[in-house]
Amino acid sequence: MPNPVVHWEIGGRDLETLQDFYAKAFGWTIRDGGPGYRMVDRVGGGLGGGLMQAREQAPPYVTIYVQVEDLETALKLIGDLGGTPLVPPTPIDDSMSFALFRDPEGNVVGLLRAATPITD
Repeated sequence: MPNPVVHWEIGGRDLETLQDFYAKAFGWTIRDGGPGYRMVDRVGGGLGGGLMQAREQAPPYVTIYVQVEDLETALKLIGDLGGTPLVPPTPIDDSMSFALFRDPEGNVVGLLRAATPITD
């Protein structure tokens, strides 16, 4: 499938509370993912994701991420279709970058570009 959904993220003001809540509510295995981030391991046939410490002024949120080959090209097409780019291509590490956009109905969606297909 081209451009699959490859990751999800739940952000909030209290990362420890989020981690405790989701671990207990769903039995998720959650591990450190770096400062202000926790990785949620894939369960069964489900998709892995993350929990993030949102910035103080940011509201809690849920975002899905779609893998694309080229972030700039995807953001241009999204803009042409009535979406609004929000965060330009931003490196995560040496092999992965992300961007964010708002769809015509106001939903914020993420894009990921990776050197290899993302499976978790």
